[in-house]
Amino acid sequence: MFYIILEVKIRSNKTYDILKWIAQILLPAVGTLYFALAGIWNLPYGESIVGTITAIDTFLGCILGISSVSYKKKEADAKEN
Repeated sequence: MFYIILEVKIRSNKTYDILKWIAQILLPAVGTLYFALAGIWNLPYGESIVGTITAIDTFLGCILGISSVSYKKKEADAKEN
């Protein structure tokens, strides 16, 4: 069996907080706004654009989650020593 170890390091809390805000607030809001306006105004590629935004948002959320787990593990290891 193969194991892939992925450790994502985000260098500062400010960067983490900004990326978290983008993933939790901005991207879902932009996706919802475009989807609604595309239906009302017949804007092009509504599903494709929202699907792309959702894919990017999901990827960003995964990276932030991995980073958070890595940070918490490192912090717990430091307390043990």
